[in-house]
Amino acid sequence: MKQKLIRLLALSLCAIALSAAFAGCQKSVRRTAKETEETTYGIDVARYQGTIRWEETAASGVDFAMVRVGMRGMTGGEISPDSNARYNLQEASKHGVKLGVYFFSTAVSPEEAVEEADWTADFIAQYPITYPVVYDCEGFSDPDSRQYGLSKSERTDIALAFLKRIGERGYEGMFYAAKSELQDDAQWEVSRIEKDYKIWVAQFPPDADPQTQTSSYTGKHQMWQYTMEGSVPGISQSVDLNVAYFGYDGVEKCKDETPPEEAFPDVEALMDFTQVNEEVTAKVETNLRDIPSQDTDSTVLYTLQNGDIATRIAVSSSGWSKVVFNGNTYYAVSSYLTTDLNPPAAAEPEADDGIKTVFTPVNEKVTAKEVVNLRRLPSVEHEDATVVTQLKNGDIAVRTGINEDVGWSRVEYDGQVLYCVSSYLMPAE
Repeated sequence: MKQKLIRLLALSLCAIALSAAFAGCQKSVRRTAKETEETTYGIDVARYQGTIRWEETAASGVDFAMVRVGMRGMTGGEISPDSNARYNLQEASKHGVKLGVYFFSTAVSPEEAVEEADWTADFIAQYPITYPVVYDCEGFSDPDSRQYGLSKSERTDIALAFLKRIGERGYEGMFYAAKSELQDDAQWEVSRIEKDYKIWVAQFPPDADPQTQTSSYTGKHQMWQYTMEGSVPGISQSVDLNVAYFGYDGVEKCKDETPPEEAFPDVEALMDFTQVNEEVTAKVETNLRDIPSQDTDSTVLYTLQNGDIATRIAVSSSGWSKVVFNGNTYYAVSSYLTTDLNPPAAAEPEADDGIKTVFTPVNEKVTAKEVVNLRRLPSVEHEDATVVTQLKNGDIAVRTGINEDVGWSRVEYDGQVLYCVSSYLMPAE
């Protein structure tokens, strides 16, 4: 009997040893990128950075990007993805920027935190996530937040539940918070978190220089977010800048090697559209574009004429409308649209020599800001749009028509009806 117990104990110890070895093997297989002690520099991005031109951003020397992948609602508690997350993950990876991610949590229990971690792990499985997966929890002191009233200990339990579950899913966890929340355990039981997980601290000194400075946070931390006002090529908006006191030799493999579907940028990311449902037409005419922009990145797909009826389905305070016309969705400048579906009797089409620019009648005195060419036709390319004369600052012409969509004015000067580019004109005193 004694020998049998000894044999069973030996087998049990052997099984424990094999299990530990297997667990170690699993960990090494899961993490294919070796962590290094190099200092690396990166950004963290969300939909608020708009459509990032990742080729330019990568060429600027950015080592890594922490991409917001999703969030739980502050009041309702629903989980939703960041509208540019997949595009940012796809394009950053394509151009050699190493990836980490963060999830904005408003979990009110460890069970909800585990749900968030599983959602995040599923969302990122098809992307090479080399840097950590971060738990980000902010705004809990707001009375409107569903986390309002949770104790420091309860919030810490929730954060640890997320980080533990992320580790079980094969990713390295990291915790993000502001210095004011971390210092001296002000809002978090930091000693419980830093024991097993990296800390990412936000602290913004004036004129921060990560080459020579460190954060004034005295606790242990591995990443420092040192400004919210960074400027990086390829990003039109301000962006957070970070320094990490670690890096990776290589890129982590995807947990799911099935290629993800191609992702496209959210062209409405920087605009808050409000849903409407109304019929509109052009005041005179207006371009319908593929994205809400008049820059070179947009394409005019159709020109809506007065009398063409479109359905406006959303409007933004930024001056854009989202419309449906002939079954397709477009964007148009709101000021060029009207709900008055009756054609204006005063609008006059100009059809000289094949150019059909429609001008809205006006009657105002103008002069040149400096000097402007006055042409026979509203064009710089038409062979008959020759320059008749020049209007100089101080010379007075009467503007009788304007087309804001194409940027041309019709003027009367020296007894002639001529045309010029509107942006070169100014009101005459």
